[in-house]
Amino acid sequence: MAKLWLLWQFQKESSMLRFYLLKMAIIMAIKDWPAEQRPREKLLQRGANSLTDAELLAIFLRTGVRGKSAVDLAIELLADFGSLRSLLDADINRFCQANGLGTAKFAQLQAVLEMARRHFLEILQHGSVLDSPDATRAYLSAQLRGYNHEVFACLFLDNQNRVIRMEELSHGTLDSANVYPREVAKKALHHNAAAVIFAHNHPSGIAEPSQADKAITDKLKQALHLFEIRVLDHFIIGDGQPYSFAEHGLV
Repeated sequence: MAKLWLLWQFQKESSMLRFYLLKMAIIMAIKDWPAEQRPREKLLQRGANSLTDAELLAIFLRTGVRGKSAVDLAIELLADFGSLRSLLDADINRFCQANGLGTAKFAQLQAVLEMARRHFLEILQHGSVLDSPDATRAYLSAQLRGYNHEVFACLFLDNQNRVIRMEELSHGTLDSANVYPREVAKKALHHNAAAVIFAHNHPSGIAEPSQADKAITDKLKQALHLFEIRVLDHFIIGDGQPYSFAEHGLV
C-alpha cells in the first residue's frame, strides 16, 4: 500500500509540475515575442490600425485565463461571438457568459464605447461637420449601428455647421406614419438650427436606400425649406461605410 501511495503521489506531483511548466511556457512565450509583434508594443510603434481584431481585443483584456494567453483568449472570443462587432454589441447576459469576461469587463467596455461617442461628438460640436466627414460617420455609426430595429435620428446644426444636438426622433419602420415632417421642423426651430443631417440604421446591415427612405427625405427637405433650414445629408447606417444621400446626389 505504501508503494501504491508513493506512486500515486509521484504521479500527482508530476502532473502538477507539467501543468506549471506548461503555464510558464505560455507566459514566457508571450514575453519572448519580438517587441514589434507584441500587441501593446506593436500599437505604440505602428499605430492601432496596424493591429488585428484579436490583438486589439487582447490589449483590452490585458490578461488571459488559465492555459490561455490574452491573445489566445481574444481569438477564442472572436470565434465565439462571430465578429468583433458582435462582441461589442452583445448585451450584458451574452457578454458575461463568455469565457474570461464578466460584469467588470462589460462595464469597462461600455465606458470605452461611450468615451468614443463623446469624442466624436465633441469634434462635431467644435468644428463644421463638413470639415470632419469621417467623424460624422463614426459618430452616427456608433450611435445607431447597435440597434436591432430602425431608428431615425437628426443632427441639428448651427449656421457654422457645428452640432447643437443629436436626437433620436423615431423608432420603427421608416415611413411617413412615424416620421412627421412637421414635428421635425418644430424640433429644428426649437434648437434654432440652420441645417440638419438625418440618419437612420438598417438592422439588415445593407446600407442602401429604399423608396420609402427617398420619399421621406424629400418630404422632410420640402418641409424644412419653408423655414430656410438646409438638409445637408441623410446617412444610412449598416455594415461597412454609411451610405450618404449627398454623395449620391439625392439631397
